Amino acid sequence: MAVTRLGRQALASLPDGTGPLVAPGDARAGIVHLGLGAFHRAHQAVYTERAMAAAGGDWGIVAVAPRSRSLVDAIGAQDGLFTVSTLSGEGAHTKVCGAITATRHLPTDPAGIVGLIADPAIGVVTLTVTEKAHRLDPVDGSLVADADLLAELAGTAAPLTIPGLLARSLIARARTRAPIAVVSCDNLPGNGKRLRGMVFQALALSNADEETIGWIDANVAFPATAVDRIVPASTPETYRRVTDSLGVEDLGAVDAEPYIQWVLQDHFPAGRPDWAAAGAVLTDDVTPWEDLKLRTLNGVHSTLAYLGALAGRRTIAETLAMPGMAALMRRFIAEDIAPGLRPPPGVSVVDYGEEVLERFANPAIAHRTLQIAMDGSQKLPQRILRTITERRSDGARPALGALSVAAWIRFAAGTADDGTALDLDDPYAPAIRAALASANGSPEDAVAAVFGLRQVFPPELADDGELRDLVAGWLGELARHGAADLVKGLS
Repeated sequence: MAVTRLGRQALASLPDGTGPLVAPGDARAGIVHLGLGAFHRAHQAVYTERAMAAAGGDWGIVAVAPRSRSLVDAIGAQDGLFTVSTLSGEGAHTKVCGAITATRHLPTDPAGIVGLIADPAIGVVTLTVTEKAHRLDPVDGSLVADADLLAELAGTAAPLTIPGLLARSLIARARTRAPIAVVSCDNLPGNGKRLRGMVFQALALSNADEETIGWIDANVAFPATAVDRIVPASTPETYRRVTDSLGVEDLGAVDAEPYIQWVLQDHFPAGRPDWAAAGAVLTDDVTPWEDLKLRTLNGVHSTLAYLGALAGRRTIAETLAMPGMAALMRRFIAEDIAPGLRPPPGVSVVDYGEEVLERFANPAIAHRTLQIAMDGSQKLPQRILRTITERRSDGARPALGALSVAAWIRFAAGTADDGTALDLDDPYAPAIRAALASANGSPEDAVAAVFGLRQVFPPELADDGELRDLVAGWLGELARHGAADLVKGLS
């Protein structure tokens, strides 16, 4: 029997309590979002819908896909509606979200999207894109500009990259003299400052005059944020769940854990939704929240992903259930992460870490180890190496941080402990493989070669012989015993 597709016409048939808080057409567009991925749909869109329901305002989201158009078409055909299923050990609750007013596809309409961002009716641009989409060198933060990007910035080619699109859009925005906030929601330290630096490096390479750049400097804000919610990749079960519970088909469905958090620096010159009414934290300084999340939650997440993938575990929950793993992660948090962190007032790093481990153990969240392990060269500097740098500056030996690095190196070598091939999905995969291939097979040579990757390791760590020896020792132990037995033996 045919199932009705989710859309405006299907709302009347939904079970009580599952419809959107804001229906299509209730609010005009006030936000452009770049990156129509699962995280945005389960996080910022949820907060924005709640904010509009609580306090009103025309803050509907125009969601832009920078590459693939499959979600643009799917959600567009559903009048911007999609579902979020909140999963816990007690079951699932599926609800429709109505925050998206329209979807757009950057590759087929770059000029239209530049015009949209320039429109004074838009007060906020948000982004959830990958670290590599910023085109910034992960070590020194400089913009990596190839000929195609330079053509975008000069206005001789359509703006199809994030730096090109934002630079061209803000140049057009300057003609309207309407201020705006551009908000990174990516898991990066100093994400607001980092995004601003990328934009102004791009503007310096563009054909914008000094007056235009000066106006942008004075009237465009780049608030920092910290975001948190575990959103696994959608699976066939995700879509079946919607059909079973709501009786409709949703090709934009996402799953998420119950926990959700958003911390924002409150600097929005053109206004914003009342996100505080939706439960977000508005503050002057996001840094303590950001560091807490990046180095505790994300640092442990990546460590579990590498060790779990090596041990043949499919999900983070399965990895955490390995004998000795939970105890090892508690030690990692207490011994290596907590001593170098300045948490938000009233927050204990160890207690926060305990909450993180409880979330990771949620059996309903099938967060794949290989999904978390991808793009390791981009994630390792923020999630693990900053912790190691802090501890080394204090003269400490961050043993479990070094184990995390060793697990990444062994993962990057491409073979799990049982001989299964591991795919290295990383923008620097060729350089990483070349470095490992240059080693003669000894852990010491492998570590020395990988630590020479300027794209990943800063000089103060690359030249740290004691740290290299520590990582090499763990790499040898992983090779001899395998991740599962090594972790069990450490408990």
